[in-house]
Amino acid sequence: MTRTPLTRDEVLSVAGDLVKLHGPEALTMRKLAAELGTAVTSIYWHVGNRESLLDALVRRTIADLGTIRPRGSSPQERVVSVARALRRQLRAHPHLVAMVHERGLTEHMFLPVQQALVHEVHAAGLRGVPAAEAVRAVLFQVVGHVLVERNRERSPVQRPGEEELWAGEQAAAAEDDRELARALASPVDPDRLFTTSVRALTKSLLGPAT
Repeated sequence: MTRTPLTRDEVLSVAGDLVKLHGPEALTMRKLAAELGTAVTSIYWHVGNRESLLDALVRRTIADLGTIRPRGSSPQERVVSVARALRRQLRAHPHLVAMVHERGLTEHMFLPVQQALVHEVHAAGLRGVPAAEAVRAVLFQVVGHVLVERNRERSPVQRPGEEELWAGEQAAAAEDDRELARALASPVDPDRLFTTSVRALTKSLLGPAT
């Protein structure tokens, strides 16, 4: 069976998948050629050397973040939608994001998201320094939350864990708030926690949704 001609987009897609799974250090031209079922020379023809390939992956990652579109009927709702979409992107592509950071292009990567947030804080009536602080506060909230999530996932199992602490005698620290104790004894829902926190932050920065 004749193979369809190799394309630059196909090379970048497969290279991106390798980086997502194993990190940039696992991306070699030989391994990429094996995944594509082609010769190394063919990859060089389409994307150049490994450094050129990594640069192309960085540009592709930045472009993907630029596709985030605000959703909602108010500036507050749209800012929350941007924050949630950015968190999903960062969670889905940690190795690619790390690669962008290592190449000194983190600020450039976040520029499209910043521009979307600027539009929304302007729509909410903020200008100047308060507008800039609102944009940065939302970005810090997203990035900080993602870092905490990843650290929790990679940390060793805690003994006793939060669930055990709040289900035992220490639950008395809940000050007779049994519902609070039950909630703290249940597993953390990162999605819900993130949405709650970013909504509260956005409300304090922009005012209630209209």
